[in-house]
Amino acid sequence: MKDIFTAPFVEEMKKMTANMYRLGWDERNGGNISYMLENDLVAEYLDPTQVIRTIPIGFEAKSLVGKIFIVTGTGKYFKNVMDDPETNLGIIRIAEDGCTAELLWGYKDGGKFTSELPAHLMSHMARLSVDPDNRVVMHCHPTYTLAMNYVHELDEKKFTHTLWEMCTECIVVFPDGIGVLPWMLCGTNSIGEATAAKMKEFRLVVWGMHGIYGVGKNLDEAFGLIETVEKAAQIYMLTAHLPRINTIKDEELKELAEYFGVKYRKDFLNC
Repeated sequence: MKDIFTAPFVEEMKKMTANMYRLGWDERNGGNISYMLENDLVAEYLDPTQVIRTIPIGFEAKSLVGKIFIVTGTGKYFKNVMDDPETNLGIIRIAEDGCTAELLWGYKDGGKFTSELPAHLMSHMARLSVDPDNRVVMHCHPTYTLAMNYVHELDEKKFTHTLWEMCTECIVVFPDGIGVLPWMLCGTNSIGEATAAKMKEFRLVVWGMHGIYGVGKNLDEAFGLIETVEKAAQIYMLTAHLPRINTIKDEELKELAEYFGVKYRKDFLNC
């Protein structure tokens, strides 16, 4: 059996959480990540028959039975993952009943997965039904994206369109746009269900006055989506109070999307 501390998925999580904390996206214990792993790869590092304990997940996730995830812990600080991954991360498998997580490694202080796990798992189920290669759900509180929530209409078309105008790359990176939810109580199944419904259509979902959810085939892709939104939101916040002299026109956004061959939300343009 290989050393779990050298597993590529543990190393990836250590580096990603450290970087997100450094950027200020995950203050204190804010933010969470879940990453669906290949069962065969996990078996190289852990004995899948050795269950440390079981933890209720708070809803039924039948379509994820047998799936294994590495997940950040509740109340844990991203800045501490690098030095103590076994306390701040956990590897769980969804049990046969679909309502229980079997802990295979981690949470060594008796802790458990993030309180947002229902929202994560519901988003995983929604995305897997659209794209079976999507394996990562990432939630964080990027500063400029959050600031933009307070001064811009929380309308999916308008919010997306504004961000597309900020950087030439935006319509190419997230041509499917951004889903937007109003403020909702976090940590509940209700916000999880609302997020999952948006995830059928979008890979990015803004939680009004809270943060953002992004998904991807790997950690880099999910991070890159959020990173691009945050850069565009930063440019918006730096210029929104100034006279607009130049902008990327809708015809140019269309030209960009068609040149790069991406399937974009034509209804989010005004041409």
